[in-house]
Amino acid sequence: MTEYLTAEQVGVQLGVSRETLERLEIYVELLLKWQRAINLIGPGTVADVWGRHVLDSGQLMPYIPKDKSPVVDIGSGAGLPGLVLAIMGVPDVKLVESDSRKCVFLREAARMTKTQVDIVESRVEYLENMAAGVITARALAPLSKLVELSQSVTKPNTLYLFLKGKNLKNELTHLKNNWRMQLEIHPSVTNPDGSILKMESVTRVIAAHD
Repeated sequence: MTEYLTAEQVGVQLGVSRETLERLEIYVELLLKWQRAINLIGPGTVADVWGRHVLDSGQLMPYIPKDKSPVVDIGSGAGLPGLVLAIMGVPDVKLVESDSRKCVFLREAARMTKTQVDIVESRVEYLENMAAGVITARALAPLSKLVELSQSVTKPNTLYLFLKGKNLKNELTHLKNNWRMQLEIHPSVTNPDGSILKMESVTRVIAAHD
C-alpha cells in the first residue's frame, strides 16, 4: 500500500510554523472540496495532495530572492505554486489565471487563508505594466512557450523559476535555439524525474541576415 506524505511531514520538510501549516491545511481542505466541481488538480494526484502539490510548490521558496518582486505566477490554476508560496510568506505575489472559475477559487482560498495576493484574471501575454521580479510556473507549457508567453511581464533582470519534468533536457535544447540565458538546474524533492529550473539574463537570439 502506498504511503503518502501527511500535512505534518510536509510542514517539517518545508520548515513552516504551526500557524502557516494550519493555513495550508485550510487551503488543501478547500482545494479538495472544489475539486469535486472543477478540475483543479489531476484526479490521480488527489490522494497525495500534500506531497505532489503543496511540497512540490513550497520547495521553490528558498530560490526566491528577497530583493526581487513581484512574484508573478503564470497559469496559476489552483494557486500552485503561487498561492502556496504566498501562504508561506512570500510577499507581493500575483496569480495570473485566465479561467474565471479558477479565479473564483483563488479569491476564496486567499480569503479563507487570510493571504494577501493579487489575482489577475487574464492570459499572461495580454498583460501590460507588470514587470516581474520573479516568474513562476508549474505544469503549464513547454519551456519555449513559457518564455515566449512571459515576455509581456519581464524586465532585464527577471528571474524565472519553473518546476519541470523528465522532458527538461529536450525542452532546453529547443529553447537554446532561440534564447540565451544563465541557468541552474536543481533536483526536485518530490519527483526523481523532476527539476527546478532557475534562469536569469534571458535574451532572444537575433538571427543573422545575409
